[in-house]
Parts: sequence; C-alpha cells; structure tokens
Amino acid sequence: MSGQAEVIKRADETPFAALWVRDVPLLDPGFGDVGQVFDPWTYLAWLAAHTRRLSLAAGSAIFTLRHPVDLAKQAASIDRLSGGRLVLGAASGDRASEFPAYGIDHGSRGERYREAFEWFRALTETTAPALSSSLGRVGGGVDLLPKPVNGRVPLLVTGSSQQKPEWIAEHADGWLVYPGSPDAVTAVDALARKIAAWRELVPNGRFKPVATNEWIDLTEDPAVPPTPLRGGFVLRTGSQGLIELLHRWQERGVNHAALGVQHGSRPAAEVVAQLAEEVVPHFPALAGPEPEEPAW
Repeated sequence: MSGQAEVIKRADETPFAALWVRDVPLLDPGFGDVGQVFDPWTYLAWLAAHTRRLSLAAGSAIFTLRHPVDLAKQAASIDRLSGGRLVLGAASGDRASEFPAYGIDHGSRGERYREAFEWFRALTETTAPALSSSLGRVGGGVDLLPKPVNGRVPLLVTGSSQQKPEWIAEHADGWLVYPGSPDAVTAVDALARKIAAWRELVPNGRFKPVATNEWIDLTEDPAVPPTPLRGGFVLRTGSQGLIELLHRWQERGVNHAALGVQHGSRPAAEVVAQLAEEVVPHFPALAGPEPEEPAW
C-alpha cells in the first residue's frame, strides 16, 4: 500500500473508469488471498477524499454478513460524500470461515441475501419504509438518511450469490461475473454464452451492464504473451496480449473490466502508469455528467 495516495491521484487524471475495493473482514490463510487490508467503507471514504472523477466500486460488499441498515447508511453516505460516484457490488460471501464469527449460518446465506437486498433498496430509495423479516423490524415512521445523490445506488450482483439467474436479471442493476477458465479461448467463449443467456432473462429487454475482473502480472515488454500463473488465478501478460483479451471480452458483451495488480511482480505505481498509457486509451469510458462537489 506504500505510496497509494499518489498512485490513486494519478489514476484519477487518466481515462480509467473506476477504483475497486473488496469486503473481506478476516484473513483466512487457507484461502491464499488477503483480499482487502483496510475496512472497505473507511477506505472508500478515504478514496472519495483523494479523487474527483473516478467511480468508486465495491467488489463486493458481503450482504449476508453486514446488516442492511448499516450497509444502507454507509453506502448512501459514501455516495453523498463522493458526489454520487458509488457502485456497489453485492455478494453472498464465499469465505465460510468468516460466518461463525458473525453467528450466521453459511448455509442460509441465499435467503438472507435476498432479504438484505430488499431492505437495502427500501431503505435507500423510499421514505420511512415498513420492513419485517428475520433481519428485524423497521417501522413507526423512522427513516434512513442520507439518500443517494441520484436516488439509487447501483447494485451489481456478484456471481450467483446463491440466486437463480432469473432473480438476478430482475433485481440487479448489473452483473459482476468471474472470467472462468485460465484457457483464454475457452473462457471467453463460455463467458459470452453466459452473458447472452442472462441478458435474455432481463425483463422488457432493458440494458444491464456486465463486469468481470482479472488479476494481472503486467510485464514491461508489451509483446509477452498471456500465461496463466498460480493455477490461473493470475494472468502474466504484456500490454498487447491484455488489449487483445479486453477486446474479446468487449465483443462478447462485457462492459467493464476490473484489473487487480496486487499479485504482480512489479510496483503498483509502475503498472498503473503503464496501463494508463498503453491499455486504457483503447477502451474509453462513456462520458457522464460532471460529479457533484463533495458535501464536506
């Protein structure tokens, strides 16, 4: 994390679209990945103060471990403080070792996820909602403040989150999916089929974006071909191979790609600068309205 403030400020001045954080409360040595060092909400607030343009994305908040009142309060606060830049991934939790610490049954996370999702929507998008479920009761005219800048925090369902594709297509604002096999050709074709099948389920033919991610070890030599490392968990590649992969994703329906650099062999600042210069200009983000000034 050394020098992260300068790396982030530079990224905010480039064509990058978003900065991503993760929600991993506890380190599980058996999982092979720290996940997220800092608390995601604290870190998102810090990012909001150090950036002006980039979207701030969580990939993803664990909706089964966090109570939806707290999730809604934190998310709406970050959205307001950042001028409406929050995009929230919503996951059911894939690290079973964390659930006992919260006194929550890992096997029941699917139902709890749906309840938390419904509560989050109601708390952030309506005034004084009446809610009652296994998560608790809200009523009597109480309300949650603040509300999101644009009336809604976009929610991207992560993976399946123990839900049917039809439920995700109806309730999510978008879908965050895993890229799949380390074999690039096989993975891209399978991802394309998955995206196409899911979009057929979206009601009324509405457009809903799809995002995916890749951990990369970017080489200085742009011509180094893509090579899976650590069982496919990390992709070692030069910028040319990465551009080709991203174009294949784009052609098959992926709208946003999150690139993790923390498992690479080079300093993050060098990799981010190289991505900004050699890769990102090939994939310009759609221009949106200028963000509101943070309400400090």
